[in-house]
Amino acid sequence: MFIEEFQKIVKKTSYTFNNEQLMQLERFYDLLIEWNKKINLTAITEPKDFIIKHIIDSVSIWDNKKFAETENIIDIGTGAGFPGIPLKIYKPDKKIVLLDSLDKRIRFLQTVTKKLEFKDIFLIHSRAEDAAHNFELRENFDLCVSRAVAKLNVLAEYCLPFVKVGGYFVAMKGASIDNELKEAERSIDILGGSNIECNNIKLPNGDNRNLIYIKKFSNSPNKFPRKAGIPDKKPLI
Repeated sequence: MFIEEFQKIVKKTSYTFNNEQLMQLERFYDLLIEWNKKINLTAITEPKDFIIKHIIDSVSIWDNKKFAETENIIDIGTGAGFPGIPLKIYKPDKKIVLLDSLDKRIRFLQTVTKKLEFKDIFLIHSRAEDAAHNFELRENFDLCVSRAVAKLNVLAEYCLPFVKVGGYFVAMKGASIDNELKEAERSIDILGGSNIECNNIKLPNGDNRNLIYIKKFSNSPNKFPRKAGIPDKKPLI
């Protein structure tokens, strides 16, 4: 039923998935529903809603032109694996790091990566504020993505320090973004980002989303991100 529903929905989009990818998506869905009975991973469990609001929404960030040279990706605050897991299935040749601060989510993702036999996918249990000061991670990624629930000025401090100069940070946002964009201009500039581009998309169910593409033009100052909790309590404005 999941695959049939997915094929019906994906026809309304420009995305294509082969049989192996369809089976991986179905297995991912089954595992998430199974684990969701034990730990709270998502409130979206119906196949149609899951496909549109989790899978299609996740892969919608991919831009073939912008990311033509992209080899490695980090997903900050991945939660139950969004957008990272759908992106890995959609672009299996990319190296992906999934970072989350909750151990139970990482344990779920360990099961997913094992059952789906992923290669070049790595899990990190850490807060972004701490991980971004690890020299192996700092400014090491072509692309950083986040669907985390935080204002853009806060997300920029969490995410831009992971992006190498010339790479991109993509923030996945809802329909209303004007105020957040204005508030985030200074923090993005301080952290080395520029050339902010907002792409409004419509999901197959009619929901509107905004994808904020920010290119990294210069190194992030070493003091950012600040210690855990500070970016959220005292955002750069």
